[in-house]
Amino acid sequence: MPAKTAARPVVRESSATAVPPRAGFDWRRIAYNTLVSRALDDVEELTNKQRANVPREHLVLYQFSARGHDMAQSILGSLLTGAHDGAGAYYRSRPLLLSIGLSIEDALASPLGRSGGFSDGRDIGVVCNLPNNNGCTVLPMAGDVGSQYTPAAGWAQSIVYHRDTLADESYRECLSVALGGDGSVATNGFWAALTMATTLKLPMLFYIEDNDLGISVRGGMQTPGGDIARNLASFNNLFIRNGSGTDPHEASGLLHEAATHVRSGAGPALVRLTVPRLSSHSGPDNQKGYRTDSEIAADLARDPLPQLRAYLVPSFMSEQEWSTLEREVAYDVEAALTAARARPMPDPSTVARHVYADDSAPTEPMGGLSRAERAALGGTDVAQENGELLRFAEAIRRTLRHELAVNPKVVVFGEDVGRKGGVHLVTEGLQKQFGAERVFDTSLSEEGIIGRAVSMAISGLMPVAEIQFRKYADPAAEQLNNCGTMRWRTANRFAAPIVVRMPGGFGKDVGDPWHSLSDEVRFAHAYGWQVIMPSNAADAVGLLRAAMRSPNPSIFFEHRSLLMTGDGSARYPGDDYVLPLGRARIVQEGHALTLVTWGAMVHRCVEAVQPLGASVEVIDLRTIAPWDRETVLASVKKTGRCLIVHEDNLTAGFGAEIAGALVQDAFWHLDAPVERLAPRDIPVPYHPDLLEVVIPSVDLIRERATAILGM
Repeated sequence: MPAKTAARPVVRESSATAVPPRAGFDWRRIAYNTLVSRALDDVEELTNKQRANVPREHLVLYQFSARGHDMAQSILGSLLTGAHDGAGAYYRSRPLLLSIGLSIEDALASPLGRSGGFSDGRDIGVVCNLPNNNGCTVLPMAGDVGSQYTPAAGWAQSIVYHRDTLADESYRECLSVALGGDGSVATNGFWAALTMATTLKLPMLFYIEDNDLGISVRGGMQTPGGDIARNLASFNNLFIRNGSGTDPHEASGLLHEAATHVRSGAGPALVRLTVPRLSSHSGPDNQKGYRTDSEIAADLARDPLPQLRAYLVPSFMSEQEWSTLEREVAYDVEAALTAARARPMPDPSTVARHVYADDSAPTEPMGGLSRAERAALGGTDVAQENGELLRFAEAIRRTLRHELAVNPKVVVFGEDVGRKGGVHLVTEGLQKQFGAERVFDTSLSEEGIIGRAVSMAISGLMPVAEIQFRKYADPAAEQLNNCGTMRWRTANRFAAPIVVRMPGGFGKDVGDPWHSLSDEVRFAHAYGWQVIMPSNAADAVGLLRAAMRSPNPSIFFEHRSLLMTGDGSARYPGDDYVLPLGRARIVQEGHALTLVTWGAMVHRCVEAVQPLGASVEVIDLRTIAPWDRETVLASVKKTGRCLIVHEDNLTAGFGAEIAGALVQDAFWHLDAPVERLAPRDIPVPYHPDLLEVVIPSVDLIRERATAILGM
């Protein structure tokens, strides 16, 4: 006997023909956008479908219909009128974009892969974005499910910061909305954003359009009973409304009520509207493989478009006016399709542009400090003389303190960074000095920490987010990846230059698999990120300040051993000290062997080669993305030998990249094979005796260097 499943709650679906159209809405515009969305779906679906005597055109390669979701989204879009409203949306949200200003031509050009549009042909056409400095901004969407929620919550928090801390009245009564399907309520992102919004009482609206299908999986597998609104009834600080997305009168009333609640400052709201999915999940999907004919027919009977027509005709417009509107839509869509097809294909020669910022680009993206703001902050790479001797942690704290003082857009946050001052006490005292609005604690969700940082940066703030240990960043992998690719996949329309402070590596005489992971190569491999690994207090100052003033996102590694010991202490180089990223430091010059390293291993390497005198040149890379290829190559061409020492695993560690570059570009200058010394491919152990045989020791480094010199 098959197991019984919980009955899905029934939400009333009606034609709403008995009441006059609700006042305060531009119903003609709502109808126009609904009809346009439906027409775009027609164009894409029919040209991709095999029909008798009609060749399949494959107009778009990724097609996701909004059919059935369109009317309610058009109503929602008509309510997003704030000067700084924001929306985190997903792949079935094109009707919303049409309702807040997306041109029909752009709506077609991006799925066609033509130049311009959302991404200049780089991303699939349903993954949209819409920068807008004087209206609702649609944050860059992603192809993964649920990743729209925490950036939308971050936008809501940035509204509060701009309004209250920066005293910008144009943010008053603005809101952020997150759109998602019933499948997305099972994701980490949804729950992280819900926690953020309710604990902080953010101006955020969650809009869940529930079609009871996550591709083929029913809503009862996403949340018990298939009704997220009912399940959240006990949540504090959450205004909830639940109803039909096919009844224009009911949908408009519920959405208006929720938006009004949020704009009043009373806290977040969630609206769940049931809608039919009047198509397969996507172009390649065939819903008849998992839905019965009667189920499909039942959804078709709930189509909101006939209900919208019955709602407006004849009480709001005549039959003739509706027909005129349909002809207007048909004309506009055909004209836009012709124009979109006439656009050129993307230029392959530009595909590598915008992975990182390019100050030669004629326009700046939405996000981060402007070029003028960055230039005004100034800086020098010349250290002041006779600065105070500081340990590594105090150097970082002093840099954060100065940047908070000179730039009101800087915010510092993470788990325990506020009142406690961080688990390593790096941020100790900063909240007391600058207030809980600028230095604050977060819920224990790395996805929430990074997701909020992304949208804060898009809003023009300078977020410095702390992840307590490198291993703890794993739950935020989607947000980190999406942040790094944002500039490229939006063709320089958006950027999110955040700084993520991330302690890692072995501690003082101790390690373990959870707090001692290094694994920096993972971020060197990630697109769009700068990866910074200082070995001493002075470099930490210059590199952290560079990251905070950079137009690119940065991972700033703070090695646990340096935080816990006096290793790396150095004189404070000054409040204006900024080091260029990608410039290595020659720690000591030598003539017979180049030793390349970074982070805490620099100190072990220097101690190891001390008895070998001037024969060994020690290079501290300082950053591995970008890395100073020229300095390393020049040194190896001089010495003829190279040893690379690092703490990350040997296999596919960053040392392999350096070795590959040397073999390719300095092969004929080598007098011995390039060698790497790194931990064997096992997790970091806890006991000091085990740790000593895994992490390269001073004795082992000296032994290997001596052997290479003898070759």
